[in-house]
Amino acid sequence: MGHNRPEDGYLDGQLLVAMPVMGDPRFERSVIYMCAHSSEGAMGIIVNHPAGSIDFPGLLVQLDIIKTADQIKLPEDAEPMKVLKGGPVDTGRGFVLHSSDFFIQDATLSIDEGICLTATVDILKAIASGAGPKHAILALGYAGWGPGQLENEIQHNGWLHCDADPELVFGGDVEEKYSRALRKIGIDPGMLSNEAGHA
Repeated sequence: MGHNRPEDGYLDGQLLVAMPVMGDPRFERSVIYMCAHSSEGAMGIIVNHPAGSIDFPGLLVQLDIIKTADQIKLPEDAEPMKVLKGGPVDTGRGFVLHSSDFFIQDATLSIDEGICLTATVDILKAIASGAGPKHAILALGYAGWGPGQLENEIQHNGWLHCDADPELVFGGDVEEKYSRALRKIGIDPGMLSNEAGHA
């Protein structure tokens, strides 16, 4: 195991929450589920920025997984699946964060307590055919940091962090996730200050 040992400073399996005064517009008001964090760097998926122009059926068509006409046959839970902006890196690729009831050998990365990441087309096909995970969000792109970069940003008060809970990761109320994450850390979203706090 060895996940989430706060004393080693690594945040994989945690939520990274942008400080209210975050200067980087790409990460403003973002809640990021950390998929990997080590001395080599960090990688995460922003879970609260809708991709806006595209929905899941539209994406499946774009990736040639379904033909337009098949859209009507999408399973009920695949229809409203949120397509999110996962981060500024590799924005043409889909990354699916999902519950651990779905696993593809050699493709699925099990991160923490029931949350996995799969970045292959196979999981999209599975979801489209109704054989996917119970909970999933699809993100285009991801957020990445080089060695020591994230630690540096946290030291300079760019980020807060808290334990991930599935509701915050998979919840449908994307717009509310930021204030919910702040409240979870113990910050009243109405009382924004420059002080970085640690839960």
